[in-house]
Formats: sequence, C-alpha cells, structure tokens
Amino acid sequence: MNRALIVVIAIVAIIGIMAMSVIGVYNSMVTMSENVDAQWAIVESKLQRRYDLVPNLVNSVKGVMGHEKEVFSNIANARAKLSGANTTSQKVAASNELEGALSRLLVVMENYPQLRSVESVNNLMDELAGTENRISVERDRYNMAVREYNSSIKKFPRNTLAGTFGFEPKLYFEATEEAETTVPNVDLSN
Repeated sequence: MNRALIVVIAIVAIIGIMAMSVIGVYNSMVTMSENVDAQWAIVESKLQRRYDLVPNLVNSVKGVMGHEKEVFSNIANARAKLSGANTTSQKVAASNELEGALSRLLVVMENYPQLRSVESVNNLMDELAGTENRISVERDRYNMAVREYNSSIKKFPRNTLAGTFGFEPKLYFEATEEAETTVPNVDLSN
C-alpha cells in the first residue's frame, strides 16, 4: 500500500506540474494578446487626434485654395471611411487613405506661399506633423507587439495550446500596396 500511495502522489504531482505549465502558457498568451489590443487602442487614439485636426486644417486652408476642391473632397471621403470603419483592417485601410489625401494636401499647400504667413495654418500644420509622428511611433509599437504575440502563438508547444484556446494571429498595421507604388499626383495647372 505504501508503494501505491507513492505512485498516486507522483502522478498527481506530475499532473499538477503540467496543469501549472498550461496555465502559465495560457496566461502569458492572454497578456500578449491584451498588450496588442492596448497598443491598438493607443494607435486609434492618435488616429482620432488626426481625424479631429483635419477639419480645422481644411477649413483654415479652404479660403485661400478654393479651386482645389478635389483635394478637399478626397480628404472628406477618407475621413468618412475612417469614421465608418469597424474592423482593424478597415481602419488601417481608411487611415492609409486619409494619410494619402493629407500628403496630397501638404504638397498642394507648398505651392501657396501666402498660406505660410497664416499663423493658424502654421499652428495646425505643426499639430498635424506632431500627430503624424505620434501615429508612426505607435504603429511601430503596435507592430512590435503583434510580432511578439504572433511568434509566441506559432512556436511549439504553444501553437497547440493557442489553437486549443482560440488564440488567432493578429494583423499588422501595414501600408497599402498603392502607398508603396504610387506617388501622389498633384496637378496645379488650373
């Protein structure tokens, strides 16, 4: 009987150690997933800041650049898409579109020297430039968190536990194909 008790205790101890290991792996995957989600929330807050600044910038510039209606229309459309985006991939695509529209606006603005002398435009441009820098930094941090999480759930033996517990790979914040291959075209012939 003494030997049977020792075997039972050993089996219970082994099962306990294995259960603690599974719990530890599960908790670390939850933590990494939450880190990705938290980092995405920071990216969204920076995108919201950009979203809020754009109308002020556009309104400040519209008076001087009245005939650049296409640029303003593209910005308005991109903002509308961003506000209607629900999924991460939709928000990334809409954000990239807004970024492209803003870059076209900035190129056009360089050709209007009288805008450089308007203090409110300069202040808004500084705010927007700072916001773009913040977005860039937070996108990088988000992508690092995604890389860490994705590589963790793909490595053995975590991949078996990740599949069992429903942990799916997260999407990176990537530039669209158009952003990599297309240069904004600005026509100032009007």
